Amino acid sequence: MDEMHVDALIVGSGFGGSVMAYRLAQAGLEVCLLERGKPYPPGSFSRSPYQMKNNFWNPSEGKYGLFSVWSFDGMNAIVSSGLGGGSLIYSNVLLRKDEKWFVREDRSKPGYEYWPVTREELDPHYEQVEQMLNAQAYPFDTAPYNATVRTRALQHAAERLQLEWCLPKLAVTFANEGEPPAPGVPLFEELPNIHNVPRARSTCRLCGECNIGCNFGSKNTLDYTYLSAAKRLGAEIKTCCEVRSFQPLDGGGYSISYVEHDPALEGQPLQTHDPQVLPPKQITADRLILSAGTLGTTYLLLKNREHFPAISRQLGNRFSGNGDCLGFVMKCGETVDGQRKPLLIEASHSAAITSTIRVPDAVDGGTGRGFYIQDAGYPEFVNWIVQILDTAEAAGHILALGAHLALEWLRGRAESDISRYIADLFGTSELSACLLPLDGMGRDIPSGVMKLDDNGLLNLHWNLRDSDSYYEGVKEAMKAISRVLEGEFVDDPLWLLNRAITVHPLGGCPMGRDIDEGVVNAYGEVFNYPNLYIADGSVMPGPVGANPSLTIAALADRFALHITDNLGGSSHE
Repeated sequence: MDEMHVDALIVGSGFGGSVMAYRLAQAGLEVCLLERGKPYPPGSFSRSPYQMKNNFWNPSEGKYGLFSVWSFDGMNAIVSSGLGGGSLIYSNVLLRKDEKWFVREDRSKPGYEYWPVTREELDPHYEQVEQMLNAQAYPFDTAPYNATVRTRALQHAAERLQLEWCLPKLAVTFANEGEPPAPGVPLFEELPNIHNVPRARSTCRLCGECNIGCNFGSKNTLDYTYLSAAKRLGAEIKTCCEVRSFQPLDGGGYSISYVEHDPALEGQPLQTHDPQVLPPKQITADRLILSAGTLGTTYLLLKNREHFPAISRQLGNRFSGNGDCLGFVMKCGETVDGQRKPLLIEASHSAAITSTIRVPDAVDGGTGRGFYIQDAGYPEFVNWIVQILDTAEAAGHILALGAHLALEWLRGRAESDISRYIADLFGTSELSACLLPLDGMGRDIPSGVMKLDDNGLLNLHWNLRDSDSYYEGVKEAMKAISRVLEGEFVDDPLWLLNRAITVHPLGGCPMGRDIDEGVVNAYGEVFNYPNLYIADGSVMPGPVGANPSLTIAALADRFALHITDNLGGSSHE
């Protein structure tokens, strides 16, 4: 492959870029994908506090880690930086966007949505992605998976509240093909994966560590699926390569400038924007596909806007947090034979998410704006942190033990076996064992606007009040679930500060019918700039409602097919 020129240059390896890389390489194009983050083979994700302190993305401070945390007025966002993008830290849920939620509203309506694609058009692409990611529901009818209490708890709540409940498809391997589901079984891979680490993956071990990176390779992340397939087809995939600028070339195509980071310098502050420290490298391409995520792609285009004077004025608009909302049901219980007993949820047992409740929208039989609520898990170490917070109970047991031992010593008859007293130090442990986190997401109002501030940094203007009625609906549903589970509902602490947090930022480069409505057309091509495509969450003209990863990948599959169907000429419409 020519190191200076390729048929297609892709920026980012998330659900848009990975699908694009595979599909374009499959069509015989010379493809180069640039990912700023590192590869993460099995066993390489951080677990200890010492490792975690550097597990964030900030090269200027010598950090080349997995998490990138953005903070804006009224909104925080968490995204990923690594080979495989958001698939490394998402909860694996593959839900299709509800058919009736492809709304087409009046353009004059504030915060309106208009989806230029339909569910019918996306269905074959949804199916293609589900097959590539080996999507499968949580095997809740099989031991030991049927012991997952939080799945049963959410199902019970849905039945009592007469709400729709299901086991969504997950991009997780619970069993080798033809074998029954079983935790920790070595995975059979017919072809080598991109990490070239054979026999290192296993079926889901139910450890709840999906959102901090699966060290067992049980998640069917993009590096094991689309990126491995793309590489086998000849695509060049370069990690630690961060794109800084790009511009159109006279006569067609694009010039891209990027820098290459050195993770061996971890912990060493570096003037990463000094060209003497990190000399820029150049590459040209006939087609440029931006897939750096909602925040990354929008920031890059705003930063390089001077080279794209004819780009839509909608750039930066229609930001949505996909209605992300977090809540907690504390001290879950159940009444049996008239006696209330603790309901041992054990949220750290199982995959990050196993089931979902769907609350309908006004457009499909409900009221207000629709949403999903899902049971949420977390790694085991979170239980220890939560339990430490129960200081009153712990202090009481420690004082009781100290007093008992002192009294026994004074009496001269110290016990030789004090195991039961040590066990008592843990108390009931109900604070951690009976905790059920709830993830909410749905159709908030896409009214956010992203711009660059005077220092050239990305800024988001997003008002929580625009979606007040939506969030109130989600909170009320969570409270109803809490009542069914005889627990106490606790809100996300950030909510008390009038702030929200999203792991599904969308918008900024929305699809539209024309340049007055969107940045890209229904095939992801930027208006007025042939062969410049965007394939990531930024093209959403509004919230997906469901977990958006599958829809991002399906749209990228559609965009790629359009490109390959129009090889030999401009595909611009």
